Amino acid sequence: MQKFVPALLNCRLFAGVKVAEIEKLLDCFRTRARKFEKDAYIFMENDEISTMGIVISGAVHLVRDDFWGNRAIIVRIAAGEIFAEAFACGKSGRIPLSAVAVERTEALFIHAKKINSVCASACPFHTRILNNMIEELAGKNITLINKIQHITRRSTRKKLISYLSAEAKAAGASSFDIPFNREELAEFLSVDRSAMSSELGRMKTAGLLTFRKNHFTLLKK
Repeated sequence: MQKFVPALLNCRLFAGVKVAEIEKLLDCFRTRARKFEKDAYIFMENDEISTMGIVISGAVHLVRDDFWGNRAIIVRIAAGEIFAEAFACGKSGRIPLSAVAVERTEALFIHAKKINSVCASACPFHTRILNNMIEELAGKNITLINKIQHITRRSTRKKLISYLSAEAKAAGASSFDIPFNREELAEFLSVDRSAMSSELGRMKTAGLLTFRKNHFTLLKK
């Protein structure tokens, strides 16, 4: 497990924790590593889970598929981020979403209850992990609230403007990359892909933005 420590230093769950402490925690938390090919399911909807994941490399989408196979991307989990923690810590232990590898992905899995239960020695770095977990859950709630602001807009254009404006603010620049291709962006915003592509074309013609693949530049008239 020691080989994963450098990657975990960039994980917010381990913020303020030293290398030697991380090595101890990985053993304490009964950590295991797994690799997934692109489009492989990591968890499936209604699976009963007891572990949360940390993306070491690659990326993960939490998704919801309806009866007809239409997919909605709830959130993207990048390298260094955690996923399924709320469900692994919950009373039922069942995940109402699926977790899918966006590309070749490696992840570590930690028994969530091991984080919740401070060991008898009450290690200060274990307590720090628990505090980091609370901050991470709060951050995820804020992210989902921000997404709700995008997808509840009444038109495809307004959803795009809301999302792209937020991405520009997060980047601190009018030019930025988004983490989605066109199909993924449509699934994230809950819109029809063809309609969204047409709307992006009209917005470009109107002088609101330019784009190439996942790189966007917002323009002011």
